[in-house]
Amino acid sequence: MSNFTIVDYKTAIRTQYKTAIERDVSGILSDPTPAQLRDFYLRLFEKGISEIDEEILKLFLEAKENSSLKKAIENCNIGKLKPIINFLEGGNTENRARIEMAAILVDFKHRPFGNFKKHHDEDEVVLINDLRDTKFVRPETPPDSLVDDAKIENSIEPKETFDIQEPEETQNQESEPIQEEEPQSTSIPITTFVNIDDKPKSKKMKYLGIAAVILGLGLITYFNLSRKECIQWSGDHYEEVGCDLKIQGIGTFNSPEPYDERIINLRRIKVSDTTTFFKNEKAIIWYAKVGDSIDFFNTHGTHPETGKALRPITSYIINKYVRR
Repeated sequence: MSNFTIVDYKTAIRTQYKTAIERDVSGILSDPTPAQLRDFYLRLFEKGISEIDEEILKLFLEAKENSSLKKAIENCNIGKLKPIINFLEGGNTENRARIEMAAILVDFKHRPFGNFKKHHDEDEVVLINDLRDTKFVRPETPPDSLVDDAKIENSIEPKETFDIQEPEETQNQESEPIQEEEPQSTSIPITTFVNIDDKPKSKKMKYLGIAAVILGLGLITYFNLSRKECIQWSGDHYEEVGCDLKIQGIGTFNSPEPYDERIINLRRIKVSDTTTFFKNEKAIIWYAKVGDSIDFFNTHGTHPETGKALRPITSYIINKYVRR
């Protein structure tokens, strides 16, 4: 029996949550809503869960004995699921059923807590001990930079608000003095030419604005269509490739996979004893064991070649594999 506590259990679940986000192809776990969590649990149930997980769901949802668990999930009060999100994002809770629901959500393999205290391999013991003292950063995916068409239109509209009727009033007021000073001038006042010139200029700016918007949309469409639909691991980074790319060899690991902005910037890096591993006491390098060696990466995720979850660097790993 280990000396791991419920605090260690909660920390391990939150760490697994980061990995679950990377593996979730639906994208729900990265920013879940209570309604989405309900649907997520429903899919897990339909795929098949253990008897222990079923009992936890029944307990949490207060399902009646011999009633349909599927219907209990479908009809649950989604407000009960919001604290699960808060817990995974760093909030605290002492509600055991809620903690176990989070463990089911992220597919934490050593659940429930009683099982967690019994079964650990050597690396997991080291990781949990390091997690007690290490703070971690959850990288955020930067938003796509798109052209704001509304701004382009707004920058043009003020030019259309000029009152082209004002020069006509000026024309009426000044027409007589002009005729007195220059009797031989034409009957068409100069201000009339200004009116005629102003109106086409306003329309010209409007058309230029519309053209700019269309051009911006065209560029966005072009870049989206020209982007490859798949990515492939290429030794130490991902490259954009066509989804129909043929793979040489049998059983190769780096077959094309759907384009995913969350992993496109993943890099395998080389480290030394002069590498900066922590910033403000937070790990900024991640690793995975491959045989007897260690591969290091610039962010969290899964190892592209082995599928293992990347773990935040610790002092133990640095001393054992880098400064040996």
